[in-house]
Amino acid sequence: MPHFVVDCSQDVLATHNESSINQQIHIIANATGLFDESDIKVRVNPFTTYSVGKSRDGFIHVFSNIMEGRSTEQKANLSRAIVTKLVAMFPHVANVAISVREFERATYCNKSML
Repeated sequence: MPHFVVDCSQDVLATHNESSINQQIHIIANATGLFDESDIKVRVNPFTTYSVGKSRDGFIHVFSNIMEGRSTEQKANLSRAIVTKLVAMFPHVANVAISVREFERATYCNKSML
């Protein structure tokens, strides 16, 4: 854990491909010191059909799912660092955002825990 799922409009991939986005999100998440590097997971979901309000403006939204236990300040710093990097990579994209969601350690389960 954590998981960073990047939803974006297909057109943003004309500037940087999925591998590049994955790599940069991974680097930023690791640099925060909040996670073990080997646990960081990043995926990109490009969309060809979408709307942003009444327009077809491009977008990037990162859904970050992390284990509970980080401070609000740590989560805010993570958010700012990722959005700052994405804005630098995609200055032409008007809508760039991230949300950080926590999940409970008590209810989390994966294959290695069985």
